[in-house]
Amino acid sequence: MIVCPNCNHQNPDGAVQCEACYTPLPATMNCPNCGNTVQTDASFCGQCGYNLRTAGAQPTASAPNPSPEEASSPPIPDLLPLDPLVPPDPLVAPPLPMPVSSPPLTFEPPDPVPVAAPTPVPSESAAKPEAIAASTPGQGSSTTQLQQQTARLLHLQTSASLELPQSLTVIHIGKPNDRIPPDIDVSGFPDSEIVSRIHADIRLEGDAYYLEDVGSSNGTYINNVPLPMGNRHRLRPGDRLSLGKGDKVTFLFQLS
Repeated sequence: MIVCPNCNHQNPDGAVQCEACYTPLPATMNCPNCGNTVQTDASFCGQCGYNLRTAGAQPTASAPNPSPEEASSPPIPDLLPLDPLVPPDPLVAPPLPMPVSSPPLTFEPPDPVPVAAPTPVPSESAAKPEAIAASTPGQGSSTTQLQQQTARLLHLQTSASLELPQSLTVIHIGKPNDRIPPDIDVSGFPDSEIVSRIHADIRLEGDAYYLEDVGSSNGTYINNVPLPMGNRHRLRPGDRLSLGKGDKVTFLFQLS
């Protein structure tokens, strides 16, 4: 019989819960000495006093029913025994290569650079008179002179060439008059009646020649373009000078 610990009701062997109060009953087993029914958590048998702890008794008959959760869970397999640990091989460093002895470095000094002996400089007193005389230019030696350019006007209607005076810095072009006599007289050329008596000037500044109209009646033209009075035009070889309208008295400026 199993006595309920709650109400002391005697229940038949193998009962799981009390018939009177429905209290879960403790699990029981048979005493290995006398066979009496005892609880699994008892230390001694109540019939013969056998020490259940030292005997290592296991419950045989009435084990509690497993809970629904324990019944649905799969059984846990036994773990396999682990392999014994194998100690790793000790690390062995490779042998270091033996140093190769190299021959000692030798330093060879460079070859000496030959130094030329200084050339003796003769003193001024030892110089020959002939050499001094040869190095000094004589009074009769000719000096190089710069060649000066020559400017001229070529009359296109008659092919006559008029050289400009190099000694004058202002050259007057026109016809004879009582005020300013012309340095270049065009009165003998055809159609000279269209040219004023005081018509134009050619000025020399450095190596450049400039043409300027000084108040002519029919005007002065450079390459068929009228030259305003008071304006100067620098003449270049090939420039076409026309005195008056109609291109009747025309000159070509040349340098040689």
